[in-house]
Amino acid sequence: MGGVDRTGEEGRGAPVGRRVVLGLLGLGAVGVAAGPYLQRAESGLAERDPSGLSGLLPGNNGFRYYSVVSSVPERSAADYTLSVDGMVERPATFRLPDLRAMPQRRLVRDVQCVTGWRVPDTPFEGVPLAHLLDAAGVRPGAGAVRFSCFDGAYTESLTLAQARRDDVLVALRMRDNPISHTHGGPVRLYVAPMYFYKSAKWLSGITVTGSVEPGYWERDGYDVDAWVGRSNGRDDAPTG
Repeated sequence: MGGVDRTGEEGRGAPVGRRVVLGLLGLGAVGVAAGPYLQRAESGLAERDPSGLSGLLPGNNGFRYYSVVSSVPERSAADYTLSVDGMVERPATFRLPDLRAMPQRRLVRDVQCVTGWRVPDTPFEGVPLAHLLDAAGVRPGAGAVRFSCFDGAYTESLTLAQARRDDVLVALRMRDNPISHTHGGPVRLYVAPMYFYKSAKWLSGITVTGSVEPGYWERDGYDVDAWVGRSNGRDDAPTG
């Protein structure tokens, strides 16, 4: 992969270019020597740094916030909706109470960013994406799912087989609390086995398509199949 996780969390900032990221990662040796200082200064940097680069400093294992737009409108239970459409028999629109009333699954996995930061043992809870696809009735010939977001810009895609995995959720809760706006709430995608940029925040649309349509960053060359450990040719990955 090699790019920054633009769907990361906290420390609000503007998008960061791939060359900048690689340059910062090249400072890793300096970061090790400065680790204690960086840990003490970390929270202040995250608040003051408009670029979000503080999220890439060594020694930081917390979430980082990146967005591809300057601001994102908030949605509440009163005005949030999620549409399911495309190659389905029964298109539908769901409100937040509808999603909360559906069967829920809880996963506790490590969250991994392509830039190297990781948040271990993070609980997410929500509706299995497969449940929504089954309720909509996927038509023959469908092969993928596209996700859109109410920031008006970010998109993602999975193959239909990936979307039906039991570790892919339409997530409503994170760390046993409702997902905040900063963390992509009230509803976000959670793709546990892939790097975190696949877990699109501020989810507003699920569209079943014939084939995979590369997401926002993937159109710039980022990996479409972003299995943790495999992106950029590392290790092996689960199939599906």
